[in-house]
Parts: sequence; C-alpha cells; structure tokens
Amino acid sequence: MFQVTRDVYAQLVGLALDEYPLEACGLIAGPLAPAGGPGNGGRVFYPCRNDAKSARVYTVNPQDFMRAEMDADDRDWEINCVVHSHTHSEPYPSPTDVDAAVSPDWHYVIVSLKRESPEVRSYRIVDGVIVSEPFAVV
Repeated sequence: MFQVTRDVYAQLVGLALDEYPLEACGLIAGPLAPAGGPGNGGRVFYPCRNDAKSARVYTVNPQDFMRAEMDADDRDWEINCVVHSHTHSEPYPSPTDVDAAVSPDWHYVIVSLKRESPEVRSYRIVDGVIVSEPFAVV
C-alpha cells in the first residue's frame, strides 16, 4: 500500500489538471522504511517539469529531480514514488512507463484525466511486471 497526505494528493491531482493537455510529472518523498530504503508513505510532493512536453510521454527534468533528492536527503527521507498523468488513457502503466521504471523499490502513481473526475492508482513495477497496490489518502 502507498499512502499520501491530503496535501500531497491535492498537489499531485492539481498539477495533472494544471498541465493538461500535456502529461504532468513529479516525485514524492517520505520517511525511510523501518528496515531502511524507500518507505510506503508520501509526505512531500515535488512538481517537476516534463522535458518531453508531450501529451503521451513524460521525462522528469534532471534539475528538478536533483532538487527533490537534495531536499529529501535534508529531511533524512528518500524519493519513493514517481507520479505522472495520463491525459486520455486509463491509470495503468503503459509499455513506455514500464521501460522507464527507475527502481523496484519505488511506487508508480498515475493520475488519469480520461473521465470527468481524476482517477489515481498506484503500482509497483519489478522486472517489467506490473503489480497494482492500494492507494490511500491519510
């Protein structure tokens, strides 16, 4: 399960709506897991520029990634999730999303704007295998 605060949820959905008709992207960080490594909670959202400037794909701007990573390090947290929007398709990872998966420890949150209300789903992607996981706002 991946849990985010209400504030993080509002920011990630807001960015997806603001960036429409282009895909939006961002990163989430939170406290480390008890055993170390990325945890399952998102406490801060880092909006990032989509260098692809596309309605079909995203590329997190490297400078935005570095800024997010440095801020998370300052908090003794880790980046544990990448967020992006799907402007016209279901909230399910595309083959491009699977190929771009950075870490098997990360969560992959997709905000779909296909319907009247945004839909948000979370996944793990390990060795090309997509596993849906519960997503909760706490």
